[in-house]
Amino acid sequence: MTSTTANPHVFDVGQDNFETDVLQASLDTPVLIDFWAEWCGPCKTLGPMLEKLTAEYNGAFRLGKVDVDKHQQLAAMFGIRSIPTVMLVKDGQIADGFAGALPEGQLREFLSRHVQPLDGEAANDVAETPEESPEEIVARLQQDIAHEPDRTELKLDLALALMRAGQTDAADAELKALPANLATDARAVRLRNQLELSRALQGAPSLGALRQRVEADGNDWEARDLLGVRLLLEDDAAAGLDQFLAILQKARDWNDGQAKKRLLAAFSTLDDAELVGRYRRRMASLLF
Repeated sequence: MTSTTANPHVFDVGQDNFETDVLQASLDTPVLIDFWAEWCGPCKTLGPMLEKLTAEYNGAFRLGKVDVDKHQQLAAMFGIRSIPTVMLVKDGQIADGFAGALPEGQLREFLSRHVQPLDGEAANDVAETPEESPEEIVARLQQDIAHEPDRTELKLDLALALMRAGQTDAADAELKALPANLATDARAVRLRNQLELSRALQGAPSLGALRQRVEADGNDWEARDLLGVRLLLEDDAAAGLDQFLAILQKARDWNDGQAKKRLLAAFSTLDDAELVGRYRRRMASLLF
């Protein structure tokens, strides 16, 4: 298919080129997929901003445009329930996504978690964009919801912002109140897993105490499990995943197969696709 603009990094996506131009291509370069339609007002706001950022990033990622009216089967495959919806495909799998027309600052923040511009000028442009604090984002979203209560995607944005601000109880309440069409959104699933992992540490021993318990008894599966969660949430993801693998290897049925559940939950919360891929393979080798 031909590019939708003069930008060589923007292209149309359909069933005929999805496998090669999205899945296979994402093994080398991340592909951002924009699900849109001609009649969608917010799409007309979001689309040009995405194309502008694609040009600025100079090939660090590609932008695939899916007209949901023309390619309903493709939209259904991704579970698209509202537009615009954007999905980031990296290493052949969905790495992240969002629904709704985000402002440019939030788009840049979203992209910065996964890709970096390929030229210095674009990098400077990103760096010069003022960043909102988590609390400022929460306040802004609450105002947006008050003004546009029918934009349900803003409620998911608020739940995510509350989690980033450390307001886990409020994030959980917003998540539970989401309409059915957003409850299965990739970002909602990720947040649900983050909250579950955080709740596991309520009243849990300290990192040092858990290490001592595991050193004293390598088969203390509860200590290994909690140690894994602590390490995962305290910025040593690989060490945390190793604890879950150790349980899976020696006691896969412990606590109704909790080690496998922890691994799957952890995979959905991590941005490091290479790390996730490596540990997925290790988990598979133990299970099959």
